[in-house]
Amino acid sequence: MTVTAGREATRSVGTSRVRVEGREKVTGEARYAAEVLLPDLAHGWLVLSTVARGRIRSVESAPVLDMPGVLEILHHGNALPIEADFVIPLLGTPPDPLIALFQQDRVPCAGWPVALVVAETSEQAREAAEALVVHYETEPHDVRLAGGRPDAVPLDSLNGPGVVEKGDLEAELAASDFVVDAEYTTPQEHHNPMEPHAAVARWHDGMLEVVDANQGSGYIAQLLAQLFSLDPAVVRVRAEHVGGGFGSKGQIGVHQVAAVMAATVLRRPVRVVLTRRQMFPLTGYRSATAQRVRLGADSDGRLRALSHRSVSMTSTTYDFVEASTTVARVMYDAAAHHTSNEIVRLDVPTPTFMRSPGETPGAFALESALDELAEKCGIDPIELRVRNEPDRGPVSGLPFSSRNVVACFREGARRFGWSDRDPRPGIRRDGRWLIGTGTAAATHLVMSVPSTAAVTAEADGTFTVRIGASDIGTGARTALTMVAADALGVVPDRVRMHLGDSALPQAVIALGSTGTRSWGWAIRTAIDELRAMLTPGSTIPPEGITARSDTTAAVVGLMQNAPKERHTYGAHFAEVAVDTTTGEVRVRRMLGVFAAGQIVNPLTARSQLVGGMIWGVSMALHEEAVLDEATGSVVGADFANYHIAAHADVPSIEAAWVDDPDPDDPVGLKGIGELGNVGPAAAIANAVWHATGVRHRHLPIRPDRVLSAQGDAVRGKATR
Repeated sequence: MTVTAGREATRSVGTSRVRVEGREKVTGEARYAAEVLLPDLAHGWLVLSTVARGRIRSVESAPVLDMPGVLEILHHGNALPIEADFVIPLLGTPPDPLIALFQQDRVPCAGWPVALVVAETSEQAREAAEALVVHYETEPHDVRLAGGRPDAVPLDSLNGPGVVEKGDLEAELAASDFVVDAEYTTPQEHHNPMEPHAAVARWHDGMLEVVDANQGSGYIAQLLAQLFSLDPAVVRVRAEHVGGGFGSKGQIGVHQVAAVMAATVLRRPVRVVLTRRQMFPLTGYRSATAQRVRLGADSDGRLRALSHRSVSMTSTTYDFVEASTTVARVMYDAAAHHTSNEIVRLDVPTPTFMRSPGETPGAFALESALDELAEKCGIDPIELRVRNEPDRGPVSGLPFSSRNVVACFREGARRFGWSDRDPRPGIRRDGRWLIGTGTAAATHLVMSVPSTAAVTAEADGTFTVRIGASDIGTGARTALTMVAADALGVVPDRVRMHLGDSALPQAVIALGSTGTRSWGWAIRTAIDELRAMLTPGSTIPPEGITARSDTTAAVVGLMQNAPKERHTYGAHFAEVAVDTTTGEVRVRRMLGVFAAGQIVNPLTARSQLVGGMIWGVSMALHEEAVLDEATGSVVGADFANYHIAAHADVPSIEAAWVDDPDPDDPVGLKGIGELGNVGPAAAIANAVWHATGVRHRHLPIRPDRVLSAQGDAVRGKATR
């Protein structure tokens, strides 16, 4: 191809486009990790502990090894050594001891992996695993979380310090005209992506090859190399298609380690797939939280005091905090502003990042408390939030790069018909249903992480983009294709996007809504380099011309030279119907209006936002993992007992956005993967109060809780 001057008259970003891999997915051509077939493939099945704390006394493997098709049983007595004494990138901490598979006889929680049975077929492996007898010495265990536990301790996290305080809280509360002091709880919640966690590992021509379901293949390859003391150059991990992750596939898991260990021992390919029940203890979850919010305001509703304390649980082997006060540190300021994120170490599996970690449970508590304050002040809930809009970061003191949350509320109120709302609760009826409406704010941190990319101008006139990104079902592959096409000035059909492979240029994993922003920045930078290499009239050789990028210096420079509070924002609106005879709550309609920078693909962006809002319905009304205090295990770890929103639960949902320019931002893209499920649960809870006049501070809002709360209200107790 000969390079010509000028650009094709086209613009992809901002237009709706179907997924570039959509046909592969709907026809079944796209293959996921659990579907990969290799010659001589063996199958591994994990055996999990049935005690909540103790020690393994013995593993009766001999009878099971004689069962049909059984090839090997790996456990703490014969496992390969694993090197877990290193620091994980991004987190800055050692790995969770869970992935130091079979390295000790200690059992710190129920569901801890104690053995792996490998057989010729998955059916044989499962039958043998169920037949394996493991003897334990049991010890007393503790799995109960409560906000008043004296052993709760603050913990710093990626979201900031464990404790941040300014001003005299008690003095400002005492001087306030209106005070809210309430406790809120959220239950343990699980990611449950549609695709189970799975990995296939094999050694081939001196290379360890892993086909996996993950959120960052390069990251997983690096960790596997460290765990097994391998040269990183001989480890390749691929995850071309991933059926959802929500954070649970962002860290290395026991299934990947088990598959590699078994493949190394047997020297044949091994597949390990987790069952839905196994995913509950092995792949992380969102910790339950116990939160106390105290607000003090003047007669005009302006905050004088804000205190938000959150207590979550973690394991006894690894510290992880659900940083629920993150929202309070961004959304509202006060003369006295105290926040703390604390943990209680219990005999439970380790929690992990789950879609908008911290923000989701924190927004429920804080935005519910704001609604209670609005009621006490006699001020419209939207107006109360407008009056308390900060002009700088409440904790950091930094200026906002952009902050259009008020615009979201104004546009949402117009679309939703908020001005017609009677503020009095329990007034509106539709037959046997009480009708109410509620609102809540949303926010999520905007981050950039250094990434690399390579872009090749091919001799046939097309362009090939290579980047170690991951599309976990969000539409990232399509969005990046559109970003590249616009930067090149060509139609998207002339761009081939390669991702999901550790052999590609290294890039940040899909986590924290950083992906499209960070990857797009690297791709645009590489294209700028490519343009400098191409001159009109030059001929592209058969091997093409390739330019590479590394955004490390640019990302660091942005943080150091232009420090600002960078966030996305939104406003949720919900209408609910409550049957106080049966306790049934139905969400009738929802609206979310968001400020999230430049929207690359409105089609998939709307899907992401609506999906988050549906998750909010699920959180508000259904999702709840209950720990059996006697066994330490989740009761009913399956979809029959862990309820999620089904089609019948999903109402008319609309997602829209306002213009959100940020002229000083070098990228313009902000990320929307997690914003949609920050706040909708609070909007629904606030709507239930508006319908019934009774506050629900404990999720989910089950029918039995509605009936009990209504009974309490009749007896003069207005909250539950």
